[in-house]
Amino acid sequence: MSAIVEFIDVHYRYPDDEMESLCGIDLAIEEGSFVAVLGHNGSGKSTLAKHMNAILTPTSGKVRIAGIDTADEDRLLEVRGTVGMVFQNPDNQIVANVVEEDVAFAPENLGVPPAEIRERVDSALRTVGMYELRQHAPHLLSGGQKQRVAIAGVIAMQPRVIVLDEPTAMLDPQGRAEVITTVTRLCREKGMTVVLITHHMEECVGADRLLVMSNGRIVGDGCPAEIFARVELMEREGLSVPETVRLAWDLDRNGFELPVGTLDIGACADNILQAIRS
Repeated sequence: MSAIVEFIDVHYRYPDDEMESLCGIDLAIEEGSFVAVLGHNGSGKSTLAKHMNAILTPTSGKVRIAGIDTADEDRLLEVRGTVGMVFQNPDNQIVANVVEEDVAFAPENLGVPPAEIRERVDSALRTVGMYELRQHAPHLLSGGQKQRVAIAGVIAMQPRVIVLDEPTAMLDPQGRAEVITTVTRLCREKGMTVVLITHHMEECVGADRLLVMSNGRIVGDGCPAEIFARVELMEREGLSVPETVRLAWDLDRNGFELPVGTLDIGACADNILQAIRS
């Protein structure tokens, strides 16, 4: 697969800040992949996300989206048509009084013909499991439902990439599960590239790739099992690891030879049983 998102030696400093928020980021994200970005507050992960659809542009270096330089103002609409953004608070993205009207808002502003808008809205709402509530008022929905409506609004634009900047930060556990299930399905069934910015470890387990950010740098890059197995790194960054990894790591340090990166509970139990028998 080819890279649809590219960062080339990207540095970024907010106005009046002494420290850089991004410090020489080199990153290529393949089309159709699910990439999670994990890090504590202030690590640079939201700044990274905002560079992906030119909300921010580099102080130095380049960001390319489907080959387009995000600093090229003449092609800004192409960049933002390729990368859709979903933010923390769904209330800030909902603009209409009826669910289906809200989802139709962006395609209408892009000049999409009415018949096609109808098809896009229905398809997007079905994709996120909100079609049956299309006539409801958004303010009467749960937090998770509102966020799924916000995601549907982005899907209706038909972007190739969807970037979600801590979309579950304001949700309860059920709402968080709804959103993560939805974005995983977008990637696996629709082939959409998903970039999930989060500080919740459990939301990263199903990703193809996990990036760990710290002080504007990428300090970990690999599949979730590989990254979570680096327990010292995660602890140093103030991040937690799955309980299976923690248990295997503790046992391994106390004389058992165990694969530390196992995320599945059943597989972890089998590994421990094998270690005890041997």
